[in-house]
Amino acid sequence: MIQDTTASMAEWRVKLRSTLGDDIVLSESDEMLPYCRDWHGDVTSNAVAVLRPRSTEQVAQAVKLCSELGLSIVPQGGNTGLVLGAVPDADANQVVLSLERMNRIRQIDADDFSAVVEAGCILSELKDAIAEKEMFFPLALGAQGTCRIGGNVSTNAGGINVLRYGMTRELIFGLEVVLPDGSIFDGLSTLRKDNRGIDLKQLFIGAEGTLGIITAVSVKLTPYPDQVATALLGLASLDDAIKLFRRARRDCCDLMSAFEFMPPLAFTLAKEAMPDLPIPIAADYPAYVLMEISGSGLVDIDDLMGRFLEAVMEEGIVLDGTLAASQTQARNLWLIREGMNEGQAKRGMHLRTDVSVKLSQLANFVAEAEKAVAEAVPGSTCVSYGHVGDGNVHLNVLPAAEAEPEQRLQQIYVAKGAINAVLDRYQGSISAEHGIGRLKRGDFEARLSPVRRHLLAALKQAIDPGMMMNPGCQLNFPANS
Repeated sequence: MIQDTTASMAEWRVKLRSTLGDDIVLSESDEMLPYCRDWHGDVTSNAVAVLRPRSTEQVAQAVKLCSELGLSIVPQGGNTGLVLGAVPDADANQVVLSLERMNRIRQIDADDFSAVVEAGCILSELKDAIAEKEMFFPLALGAQGTCRIGGNVSTNAGGINVLRYGMTRELIFGLEVVLPDGSIFDGLSTLRKDNRGIDLKQLFIGAEGTLGIITAVSVKLTPYPDQVATALLGLASLDDAIKLFRRARRDCCDLMSAFEFMPPLAFTLAKEAMPDLPIPIAADYPAYVLMEISGSGLVDIDDLMGRFLEAVMEEGIVLDGTLAASQTQARNLWLIREGMNEGQAKRGMHLRTDVSVKLSQLANFVAEAEKAVAEAVPGSTCVSYGHVGDGNVHLNVLPAAEAEPEQRLQQIYVAKGAINAVLDRYQGSISAEHGIGRLKRGDFEARLSPVRRHLLAALKQAIDPGMMMNPGCQLNFPANS
């Protein structure tokens, strides 16, 4: 329970250092700055201190001390989130607790196809270590060289392989979590079947640190896909992309691991970010699909992709395409997708959305939402792209280039309202994979049914009655609201 306190910030810092040690506590503004600024640099805040424990026991000690001092905790992994879920918003009484030092891979079990890893392990390092054992952890994100597995779990991250392997939630066996009272929930089992009542780990996956601090994760592994075929295809419309996806699901079955759509503007944006990036296809088709199938063992992936593309091109579903002949070429194709994001960032502050609708409604939704934005914010540019197979579209909006900062903010606000109004008519979700954080909290709460609100508030009250865990993020209402 958070207690009232009149201690000054200086006194808190002295107490934190004397109890936890100088090695654990950062309190100088320049040291704390990287932990108090969001991924894109749009928001910069401050904190009482940044705590960097090295073990689960040190996390528990820090949580107990913060509770005694009346300090709230903002857990942080790689700080790569896009909804301000890991950035403090009340510097007078919040500390950031970074898991970056807890980065050990505790165990890789090849026979069990499982691994146990600490929350601060960088995703790409985990994937590389597992690959050395000829196994595969399928979570794949643009930020995987910086993001950390604890944050991936806390946000229930999505990424490009959701189509085949599911969201992060479906890749987790168990968790180790430090609760708001400092106790440790040890649920790091790697059992594949365990039906002993309520699955408690699910309470913390996607909770964004509002119920506790994930310190370790046991993850599911698969055989390493040593055969991968990647193709970039030009189509006449997003409708045709949906048609192509249906065909690919039938012909390629569960071997299809990614199916992304992009607009022609993607190439312009990617070149702005990476001028030397090769573009191996004409950039004037109305729609593009980046498709990947993968497998291992006796399956001939190249033959499957070749026969599939031959059929859909003969039928006119695909107008043009290029098939990667090497890992380098495949990587360059994916760099177009990643470079598009960097190119948007180079154009300044803009609206980043992460919405989802039924797959059958995706094309109509995009057309209607883009039309609504064009009418509401003349001169803006829509950049719609995403994961066709799971109905997730990032319908981003770039304000007019000449817009001043205040005008940009206003245009972003208006564009978001226009998109959400269309989304509500389609009964979609305002967050497909990024989470709620602080950025989407108002939109999230406005769309909660009374029953769902009651259940979420009751859960928060039961586990964190003092409201000390990541206040202002996601669950920001009392139990009786």
